[in-house]
Amino acid sequence: MLERIPRIFRSFYFLVTAAFLVWMFFFDENDFIRQYQMSKKLSDLEEEKEYYLSKIAEVQKDRHELMSNADLLEKFAREKYLMKRPAEEVFIVVPKKEDK
Repeated sequence: MLERIPRIFRSFYFLVTAAFLVWMFFFDENDFIRQYQMSKKLSDLEEEKEYYLSKIAEVQKDRHELMSNADLLEKFAREKYLMKRPAEEVFIVVPKKEDK
């Protein structure tokens, strides 16, 4: 019966390599599938990091501009936070949504 199996498949090295690959693909805690998933997650997190770093740089630039220009700071406060001067009234006009 063993004579029917080609000699290369009965080799000790082939059997050990096959057992190692089966172990690494299915049973090991750090199998190839999990390694691929972790690699993908790492690349996604690095992209997210780049996005947030660019947003931080943009906010720091805006902050520097606001702190150096009083008129721009007042405009920002009025538009964003609806702030007003003490004897002033602010009216907010909200466009009416049309139902179709």
